[in-house]
Amino acid sequence: MRSRTASCSCGQLRIEVQGEPLGVGVCHCLACQRRTGSVFAAVAGFAAPYTVVGTATEYVRVGDQGVRFRFRFCPVCGTTLFHTEEGRDQSSVAVAVGAFADPSFPPPRASVYDSRRHGWVQLPPEIRTYERDPT
Repeated sequence: MRSRTASCSCGQLRIEVQGEPLGVGVCHCLACQRRTGSVFAAVAGFAAPYTVVGTATEYVRVGDQGVRFRFRFCPVCGTTLFHTEEGRDQSSVAVAVGAFADPSFPPPRASVYDSRRHGWVQLPPEIRTYERDPT
């Protein structure tokens, strides 16, 4: 089974995941724009188990539909590396795609909060778009 490691900018915090992503997507919600400092967040979901090395600081944010997301970021360099959803059995983790530093990483298949997408952002034609969060 393939192993992948994502790392923060300074290397202090890492997460190792196994296998292929359960899904890869981008989110254009305003909270993700603020959190990443970019115009969207790109994340990949992976099934447990996963291994975290280093120290993380946590930030919990409640989404539009009441789900609590627990974001983990590096207290040294500030990179948001991964997040989980509270109330779930931690059977999966969402990892920032850019933290893998792998240009061959699989492309996104879904785009959520497309209603908040910047007009100049062009998505691949085969990507499934949702005006808001489909869950």
